[in-house]
Amino acid sequence: MASKTYRSGFAALIGRPNVGKSTLLNELTGEKIAIVSPKPQTTRNRILGVVTRPEGQVAFIDTPGIHQAKGELNRYMVETALQAAEEVDLVLFVIEPPGGEKPEVGPGNRMILERLQRIRKPTFLVINKIDSLPKAKLLPLIELFRNEFPFAEVVPISAREGDGVDRLFQVVLQHLPEGEKIFDEEMLTDQQERTLVSEYIREQVLRHCRQEIPYSAAVLVEVFDESEREPLPGTPEGQLAGLIRIAASIYVERDSQKAIIIGKQGQMLKTIGTDARKAIQRLLGAHVYLSLRVRVEPRWSERREGLKKLGYE
Repeated sequence: MASKTYRSGFAALIGRPNVGKSTLLNELTGEKIAIVSPKPQTTRNRILGVVTRPEGQVAFIDTPGIHQAKGELNRYMVETALQAAEEVDLVLFVIEPPGGEKPEVGPGNRMILERLQRIRKPTFLVINKIDSLPKAKLLPLIELFRNEFPFAEVVPISAREGDGVDRLFQVVLQHLPEGEKIFDEEMLTDQQERTLVSEYIREQVLRHCRQEIPYSAAVLVEVFDESEREPLPGTPEGQLAGLIRIAASIYVERDSQKAIIIGKQGQMLKTIGTDARKAIQRLLGAHVYLSLRVRVEPRWSERREGLKKLGYE
């Protein structure tokens, strides 16, 4: 019996902010490699997630939400997303059901579709959050978007519920070229541990701080000491083993923002640190000593040198 054809390639997740691209990446990989928040523009860099199965390998690239960019940080995020779309084999254009009674494409989605027309890559329409969409509205929504763009496939899913995600993987695979594995089977992401740690801390800033703070906050890990990481002999499997010492700074743009993150008697910073430490321990499988401080870097999100200093380049 002849063996099945093995396929492999790259697929980019493209779309407006908050449509569920990062949730979808985490569901596809089975691991939390992209932080998730209800606040727009949570993802700031491209994030690679590799899914390897007996029939093929897909390297998915999560990208920042595309929006009307104002300021250096926003322009950086939008260009990061559009550049990713140019470099892959396949684009997954992720949307969510529109809020009104009558379905509409909307100016933000139309702007993205115009850019995708110029990129000329095979593109899927991935309709996320179908658990919140009445079935009677699904077909009109598909027809509306098909009239705007020649999609290769349309795949309705619910990333949060896992509904349709496996089918999406299989359909993506069918459209990729024949080829060997691009990455080792064990590889899940190209994100370094200290990068993931900084993102896990920023996730707690997004979660706990009020509206204006998250967009002005960035996290830099300054110490990642693994000298005590090796587990002690006799440590039961599955238990946290060893110790990793981490020191990180949360950067904001104004003194008033620093005061908010620190909170009354340091309570907000303590809450952020406690929740971040728990998540980091699960990630690293070791006990974590986490030290956080808050620094002010005026207008960092508006200056190229500020972006470079905080790792956005």
